[in-house]
Amino acid sequence: MGSAIPKQYLRFHGKTVIEHCLDRLLEQPEIEGVILVLDAEDEHWQELGYEAGKPLFIAAGGSERQHSVYSGLTTLQYRCGDDCLALVHDAVRPLVSAADLRRVIAAAREHTAGAILAAPVTDTLKLENPAGEIAETLPRDGLWRALTPQVFDLQLLLQAHKRLMYEQRRVTDDAEAMELAGYAPRLVSGSGINFKITMPEDLALAESLWLDQRNQQDDK
Repeated sequence: MGSAIPKQYLRFHGKTVIEHCLDRLLEQPEIEGVILVLDAEDEHWQELGYEAGKPLFIAAGGSERQHSVYSGLTTLQYRCGDDCLALVHDAVRPLVSAADLRRVIAAAREHTAGAILAAPVTDTLKLENPAGEIAETLPRDGLWRALTPQVFDLQLLLQAHKRLMYEQRRVTDDAEAMELAGYAPRLVSGSGINFKITMPEDLALAESLWLDQRNQQDDK
């Protein structure tokens, strides 16, 4: 991002990215609270003075994403017990819609292995060779881009992450942790605008799309 502060603390329309994310989640009636996983050296969160309106607890982040998720899951278990769904969301995806949240939660309730939001791959995919040339064009049929939230039974996801730690394996999302544990999470088609803010131009796009979403909500 090229920013002096972490991208989740960049601002648009009066709030930081992470505050917009939290607003989206906490507005959903089925979401009862949030475990916010923060870096041990985070100096920005307390300055926000964010008022959640629902329970919000802090957990310490780890060296890798999966370690941070595991920390959040253990905190959730301590605070809420074993019988709940865990919804894992990136703090830089502020545009997830209420409709997508409802659908992925409903799918996770119906499917033992849980469910994730995802979007079908529509671009042509090229495989690169060591020289930086096109080695092969890959078929995109049946390929999806994994989004978040990803929603699973808390106990099953905890067990999957414990297995990763024991086997010292690295994954890039929680669905992969479940897959390696022998489960097949359900794919729930979600909006492609639920993207992760990564590049400077993403922030400007998120600002414009957020306004469109708000205006559509105001028109209802």
